[in-house]
Amino acid sequence: MTGGGKDIGGRRGLGSYFRLLGAFGRFSLNRELAFRGNFLMKVLLEVVWLGILLLFFHTIFRNTSRIEGWNEYQYLFFLGCYYALEGLIETLFLENCVEFGELVRTGNLDFFLLKPIDEQFLVSFRHIDWSTAPKVVIGGALMGVGLWELGEPVTAGRIAGFVVALLSGMALAYSFLLILASTAIWMVRNQSLMELWWLFSSLMRYPRDIYEEPWAVMIQKVFTFLLPALLVVSVPAEAMVRVLDSAILAWTVFAGLMMLGVSRWVFRRAIRSYRSASS
Repeated sequence: MTGGGKDIGGRRGLGSYFRLLGAFGRFSLNRELAFRGNFLMKVLLEVVWLGILLLFFHTIFRNTSRIEGWNEYQYLFFLGCYYALEGLIETLFLENCVEFGELVRTGNLDFFLLKPIDEQFLVSFRHIDWSTAPKVVIGGALMGVGLWELGEPVTAGRIAGFVVALLSGMALAYSFLLILASTAIWMVRNQSLMELWWLFSSLMRYPRDIYEEPWAVMIQKVFTFLLPALLVVSVPAEAMVRVLDSAILAWTVFAGLMMLGVSRWVFRRAIRSYRSASS
């Protein structure tokens, strides 16, 4: 069996996909609320993890005023940006991509390919993990505190650059996840490859400026131009609280669009290679 290759906006209008996404969200929320204890525990763990992160952050800046040019409140904004973006990725994509290999192994992917809807959309958004959504709010609060303490004017240009860079960063992260998930069709069990996602997210966690030391320049170049993990959080944060090189912003947008195209191609190729559980 191979996928039918339905295009978004083909058989269904774009509005139908937004309505379907809303239905996924409502269903997932009802499922989470059916087990309120588990939901609250997951939220509590996220808050505890944030507390540890902030304690580490406070300890560092108690002993220094800057880290590679980032002052305390600029870095607080960066931290909030990372937390919010990671929350968006975990809420929308991560669980779905991680579970894709199980769909292939059990043959349940067959049922997804029979639906009159784009397979990539269905695979990517079928579950919304509401327990990680508070991270988006917390990250937004940290960014707000950082901006308030910096006391610098927030211009329309900075906001526009931030939004464009943030969307591009999300596109990069999603594309990398989708490519890793797609390998399950060829490898069936791809847990080791999914570990690369944690490497990717670890690189997202720190500003790209820390890799400007002579011994780390090659790392910066590889993860800026070849596998652009360092752009995902750094560029949106720099667009808002520092002076951002327009060339880096342009490259981030281009890389995000390019990776979306590449991940779409890899996913479609993987679906064409898929053989159903009954074949």
